[in-house]
Amino acid sequence: MKIEGLLSEKYITLHLEVTAKDEVIGKMLSIAGSHPGVKNLQKLRKDVLKREKEMSTGIGKQIALPHAKTDAVTEPVLALATLENSIHFDSIDNEPVQVVFLLATPEEMLAEHLKLLGRITRLAGRVDVREKLMAASNSSEVLDLFREEEKDFPQI
Repeated sequence: MKIEGLLSEKYITLHLEVTAKDEVIGKMLSIAGSHPGVKNLQKLRKDVLKREKEMSTGIGKQIALPHAKTDAVTEPVLALATLENSIHFDSIDNEPVQVVFLLATPEEMLAEHLKLLGRITRLAGRVDVREKLMAASNSSEVLDLFREEEKDFPQI
């Protein structure tokens, strides 16, 4: 599993206009909600918000990664948004967030879930990748970016 293999243009939103953490999580859930792997959006919402309550998923470097291991999905689901204006997200480095990934994986896919979290963190944590994400003018540019960045990565 690679990021570019999980993402599709339908689940990428650029320059999303939001003003608060709960609003961006809600929008990300709406974006991911039409994914064929989502079998129960309300349960997914509950599980993502429960995880967020435990500890903020503002992982630093202007990135938020709300996520859940949940039986609300039948396969890994990934959505991505860049934000028009950065927002406060209770990030570990106290920096505002500009890029948000939403990841949901079935509960039995713990190893894949952790590997995907790590891969997203490593790639999006790079300044050059974040700058290219923020500069992207359409979803296909985002997919091309991940395709290029992951070309030498092994499958998860």
